[in-house]
Amino acid sequence: MTQRARIDSDGPEPGGTPAGGTTAAIDAGAELDPVHPVAPPAPRFRAGGLSTAEVAERVARGEVNDVPVRSSRSTPDIVRANVFTRFNAIIGVLWVIMLFVAPIQDSLFGFVIIANTGIGIIQELRAKKTLDGLAVIGEAKPSVRRDGTTAEISTGEIVLGDVIELGPGDKVVVDGVTGEADGLEIDESLLTGEADPVLKKPGDPVMSGSFVVAGGGAFTATKVGREAYAAQLAEEASRFTLVHSELRTGISTILKYVTWMMVPTSLGLIISQLVVKDSNLKDSIARTVGGIVPMIPEGLVLLTSVAFAIGVIRLGRKQCLVQELPAIEGLARVDVVCLDKTGTLTEGGMDVTELRPLGGADTAYVQKVLGALGESDPRPNASLQAVIDAYPDSEEWRCTESLPFSSARKYSGASFSEGDGENSTWLLGAPDVLLPVGDPALDEIDALNEQGLRVLLLARSARELDDEQVTTAVRPTALVVLEQRLRPDAGDTLRYFGEQNVHTKVISGDNAVSVGAVAAKLGLPGAENTVDARDLPTDRDALAKVLDENTVFGRVTPQQKRDMVAALQSRGHTVAMTGDGVNDVLALKDADIGVSMGSGSEATRAVAQIVLLNNSFATLPSVVAEGRRVIGNITRVATLFLTKTVYSVLLAVLVVCSQVEYPFLPRHLTLLSTLTIGIPAFFLALAPNRERARPHFVRRVMRYAVPGGVIAAVATFVTYLIARAHYDGPDALKAETSAATLALFLTSMWVLAIIARPYTWWRIALVGAMGGAFLIVLVVPWLQDFFQLKLEGAVMPWTAVGVAVAASALIEYVFRKVDHRFPA
Repeated sequence: MTQRARIDSDGPEPGGTPAGGTTAAIDAGAELDPVHPVAPPAPRFRAGGLSTAEVAERVARGEVNDVPVRSSRSTPDIVRANVFTRFNAIIGVLWVIMLFVAPIQDSLFGFVIIANTGIGIIQELRAKKTLDGLAVIGEAKPSVRRDGTTAEISTGEIVLGDVIELGPGDKVVVDGVTGEADGLEIDESLLTGEADPVLKKPGDPVMSGSFVVAGGGAFTATKVGREAYAAQLAEEASRFTLVHSELRTGISTILKYVTWMMVPTSLGLIISQLVVKDSNLKDSIARTVGGIVPMIPEGLVLLTSVAFAIGVIRLGRKQCLVQELPAIEGLARVDVVCLDKTGTLTEGGMDVTELRPLGGADTAYVQKVLGALGESDPRPNASLQAVIDAYPDSEEWRCTESLPFSSARKYSGASFSEGDGENSTWLLGAPDVLLPVGDPALDEIDALNEQGLRVLLLARSARELDDEQVTTAVRPTALVVLEQRLRPDAGDTLRYFGEQNVHTKVISGDNAVSVGAVAAKLGLPGAENTVDARDLPTDRDALAKVLDENTVFGRVTPQQKRDMVAALQSRGHTVAMTGDGVNDVLALKDADIGVSMGSGSEATRAVAQIVLLNNSFATLPSVVAEGRRVIGNITRVATLFLTKTVYSVLLAVLVVCSQVEYPFLPRHLTLLSTLTIGIPAFFLALAPNRERARPHFVRRVMRYAVPGGVIAAVATFVTYLIARAHYDGPDALKAETSAATLALFLTSMWVLAIIARPYTWWRIALVGAMGGAFLIVLVVPWLQDFFQLKLEGAVMPWTAVGVAVAASALIEYVFRKVDHRFPA
């Protein structure tokens, strides 16, 4: 059924209230049931909207849509998240203890944590500034009537009683009651789960979070701010969130197990150093803290956040708004990209290239009909806009009823009272939907579709427009041939995805042959085999099989797009969906990653994780590359951090079992961590990385960290025991510590050298610089004293080198065996 109703400013209001009445009687407290909404008492609808004075009164009373829609965490949240962490608390307590019992050299780890935390806060604040700026650019502004004129304002400026206009693709931003409806169809599926659009009439309720799929109208705001139903939906849809991410989940899992290992090991170390060993109390405390601190991979979480934040900044410079941080990671893991043709492979605009009258129809009369159809729709889509541009309305025909275009119907229509008094009903839409199978005109249309042209059929119907059988008795009158403008960069982007083994599926509501021709022009493999979605199976397994075997799909309905995403996911695919039209919203919401064009409808931008503000499909490879950089580099540095955790825990266990002094002071491990992990990890985490993203983050990291850490701990402890047998005297412990430090440094440097592969000039320079810095510490007298590192004699230092070389060779062998036996 269709509905055309307009209420003029000088006409009667719903409920019989005069147009000049006040809105003060709006019941802002009436509840709306999200599944079976019941209209509150109808407010007095005023087509001209509120006056400036009335808006000011409502602002003064606080009746403003003040829901804080943020694109990022607030500054206090950022500071709190970076400062108040579990590991910062542990290290903070140990740091305070060390400030009282040991020289400042043994408290350096505390200053490093302060620096790391400060870097994390600064980087996230930079990301916040970038995102907040981009969010303002991408923010949709509803059209609101005030003082008899319509203007776009920000969502936060809406007040109770405002009259808000709606058009196709607009999102309902506050709750209200319909005042004008012109074939207004609203999709409430994101709120209610009911897929069918709801036809709205004057007096019907509308809910925030729903969106317009067809027609237009206006409604009066009855609930604003936090009172609006689903107000949080709008906030969550556009917030800079830290949602599910394999990296974050994996790191959290690792940290949980690390905590479990730390507690008993630390207790054993404390008892061993403070009770069992009869030595200087302060020195025992210092060595106990020295054993606990390196167990904590404190920099891993920080570097992950920094890598994500810098990724957001880099993409922001390319006009790509990342609304959810892990979307960068997610797109790098995607193996199927579903593209909507219009607005993605083609530009939004079209041009009418030819008008072909059918059945002897008069060309001039056909042009009048097309002009009148264009005039009948206040919010034309791209196809109708091309018709309007080619055939402007010049006749005084009166539109008596209109039917806006719907992606589910595939056609629009209007009824006219022509100048000579004759009445007529016209439909404009997909020929293969309006014509029966076997109609002679379809052969001519297929030939045009094969050239990549888009064809609309103008047909006259013998039935009323609101008749459900309006398409069953139509007379073809003309073909309108449209040419779509291909995006110049679309071909290169499709080739990029092909080279990266990412399968591309073109899913469109247009004719399948036409879509295939466009895809073929862009060089998409498999474009010649097109599938008409009306022939697709409804069974999910059968649908998934067809999707795996084909590339181009036409005549796809919005619900089918959603079903196709689910079918692909059921086969284990990670699916990205791109789109800009309101018909893409449900599929974007269900896809693993939703990508919207900045010029797309407000609804698509609200549900997408990534918004391409420059409307360029060619930006996607940059997002994929950024995701791969983050995933690959965090996997590298996580191996470094967790190798340190493993060897620290095992060293502590060996010390407890052997009942010997812990070999290191905090200053030694601070030096080792800085040179073999901290500084290298920072550069490696931000370096270019084009490795394809692979799953099972925890397994891939631990398969290297565990054997690497075990070998490093054993090599260090063996060196320490040999040194204990070699040295004697009052300063023997310092010499033993120096030998053990040398062995651990060289072994850790080899782990770093493996992680840094494949080598580039700057990676070689980075590893060399770290080795050079350690050498300087060993040869500069005041640094020897500062770090208590001095190699005594020649036998033991060379023994330490020999043990480290043997350990490094074993690490190299084990890593290669791990790669062979347990591939990621």
